[in-house]
Amino acid sequence: MFSRFFIEHPIFATVVSLVITIAGLVAMKSLPVAMYPTITPVTIQVTTTYPGADAKTVGDSVAAPIEAEINGVDNMLYMTSTSSNTGQMTITVFFTLDTDPDIAQVWVQNRVNLATPKLPDAVKQYGVSVQKKSSTPLMIIAIFNKDGRYSPEYVTNYTNIYVLDAIKRVNGAGQAQIFGVADQAMRIWTNPDRMAAMSITTTDIQNAIARQNALFGAGSVGQQPAAKDVQLTFPVITQAPFVQPSEYENIILRANPDGSAIVRVKDVARAESGRRQYIDDNRLNGTPATPIIVYQQPGANGLDVSK
Repeated sequence: MFSRFFIEHPIFATVVSLVITIAGLVAMKSLPVAMYPTITPVTIQVTTTYPGADAKTVGDSVAAPIEAEINGVDNMLYMTSTSSNTGQMTITVFFTLDTDPDIAQVWVQNRVNLATPKLPDAVKQYGVSVQKKSSTPLMIIAIFNKDGRYSPEYVTNYTNIYVLDAIKRVNGAGQAQIFGVADQAMRIWTNPDRMAAMSITTTDIQNAIARQNALFGAGSVGQQPAAKDVQLTFPVITQAPFVQPSEYENIILRANPDGSAIVRVKDVARAESGRRQYIDDNRLNGTPATPIIVYQQPGANGLDVSK
């Protein structure tokens, strides 16, 4: 009977529908959307890299010790783990809906600290990151050079230094990272034949670079206790870490006590500045690009973050 009235009076039904629609549009901005309960579990992500390792090695030597320590943490639902042939490892830990993301991050960080002594030295030097973020990306931003004036390495390095940190400071962005490996490095390309002729190993080169490219505090001149007539104090500034490839090539690998028969890096290898790893080739419509993956922070509004 009630529906029949609206069928027989279509104009009245249209007016009522318009009033309801307009009232809904007006009330949309004042709806308590922020009070809606969270329907996705809290996620904490653990990431690290084992340079040069394959997926099985990463899983056995890196992922397994960390998983063993994280397993059983308070309010944990389950966790997933992935290891790639590029040496990258990602563990995502899911918690119950009522868990505070900040507290969950502390819990996972404490468990990771227990597993750190069991990890390979290369992983310890790289570091293990523990961050709260959603398991799926919110958006992807592509940085590219239209006219080809700058090289892809330059664009990636510029993005890593100036753009990435600004995006991370956006309220609601749980994490922002460049897809792939964006770190710049000095690459040492060795010549196996020359190394074998001079009985030099890659470990010898690595140790020599670590010793001679270290930055030390040399103290000060004129610092107390000193003579009474000393009125000025000067800090001793040591040479900064090497920057140019020629500086790395002049590192001494071997020398006699009298300074003769000096073997330098350039005798068995060459140095060049480039990316730490060449494991990906990112392009946008055929143009080399640097993609930035932005993850939403738990509890944040995805629309506000994307704006």
